[in-house]
Amino acid sequence: MEIRIKIQRFDPERDEAPHWRQYQVGAQPMDRVLDVLHTVRWQHDGGLAFRRSCGHGICGSDAMEINGRNRLACKELVKSLRQPITVAPMRGFRVVKDLMVDMTAFFEKYRAVRPYLMTDDAPPEKERLQSPEQRERYDDTTKCILCGACTTACPSFWANGKFLGPAAIVQAHRFLMDSRDQGAEQRAGVLNDASGVWRCRTIFNCTDACPRGIQVTKAIGDVKKLLVARSASPDGPPARAQRAGGPPSA
Repeated sequence: MEIRIKIQRFDPERDEAPHWRQYQVGAQPMDRVLDVLHTVRWQHDGGLAFRRSCGHGICGSDAMEINGRNRLACKELVKSLRQPITVAPMRGFRVVKDLMVDMTAFFEKYRAVRPYLMTDDAPPEKERLQSPEQRERYDDTTKCILCGACTTACPSFWANGKFLGPAAIVQAHRFLMDSRDQGAEQRAGVLNDASGVWRCRTIFNCTDACPRGIQVTKAIGDVKKLLVARSASPDGPPARAQRAGGPPSA
């Protein structure tokens, strides 16, 4: 079958503004958008720039806007998409070239939530045990592949680039809900900040955009509840939700 694909192109060294370029290429119905992009680069325009790695929906490197929605190019079948297929870089990030975006700030926010186990307990002889019920609390958010699709689908992020963003909050959720972790107080500062979880307006764009099916909005709600509970507790960190635009401080 013949596929018509429109790709947003932009080379900051040569172009003043992004522009669209359309290609017509041969493809099989079960080919993915990633396959079509490879055909364009290998047979039509060797200058086309985009990221990819595993090609199987695990690494998250080929997230982009496909027909107006954030998706992974390696998972979208051409037979399921209207033509011409439009492909553009994710919104809200600086475009490095064509479909490649600068994710430096995205990963800085990821690191800000301390996405690793923190505990003051002495290491056990074998392992830190959990019940199946304790593990289930954060099972969903372990699926995150840091593709950025949820964050760049978020209107709050479009309006304020300082917003921590859904992906970073999902990573915080994974450890905040872990019964073995003791780092809630250290993470509370960045999460309860003016650019933290209270910027979320519960629009559900992030949940729709997630290629791993994570209930992102629910996870953000869980973190909000945890922060409110800790603010109301005499043992919790100082409450800052009032300044952050959230509920009044206890």
